[in-house]
Amino acid sequence: MNGPGAEAPYAFRRAVAALGSARVRPEVRLAPMPAPRRLAPYAHALEAAVTADGTEVADGRFVLLHSPQGDDSWRGEFRVVTLARADLDPELGADPLLPEVAWSWLTEALEGRGLTWLEPSGTVTRAGSYFFGGLGDRPPRSEVELRASWTPSDAEEAAGHLLAWCALLAQCAGLPPEAAGGTVAAFPRRRGPRPV
Repeated sequence: MNGPGAEAPYAFRRAVAALGSARVRPEVRLAPMPAPRRLAPYAHALEAAVTADGTEVADGRFVLLHSPQGDDSWRGEFRVVTLARADLDPELGADPLLPEVAWSWLTEALEGRGLTWLEPSGTVTRAGSYFFGGLGDRPPRSEVELRASWTPSDAEEAAGHLLAWCALLAQCAGLPPEAAGGTVAAFPRRRGPRPV
């Protein structure tokens, strides 16, 4: 559900309102999207696109789940489920440290906002595409995809978790950090628009 109605628990309505009031950097565009219905009694979903120089360089999804009775596997009543995806330079996509670096960006983004969380889990996937035949004139393409979920220690900080995820998405896109203090350099921007 998006825009929870009056029947939704107050804590969930408050968390969704906080997400709506979050001020993200100008390169990140957020929009509501249909929320998954089977993961929790209440859910709110946003899709994101990161643009630079008029080109989309990364995209993703941020979903806030709420189970008023709590969930043993979450160790809480709220859960954040995310996806971040960006194209990379093929050489960078082949770097053996890419998965560890990409995962560290998530934890650093959360820590950088002073947030705490429980039960983190996720995957980092890299994919490479090489084109042949009628598509042979296209350059090789590499992509990184980070799927992650975690339980916010404090649902009152829902907006902070969204902003940390937006920072991760921007970093995957190769944008410089908004503020000093990051310890890991951003990926260089991808080569150009995704081929269709």
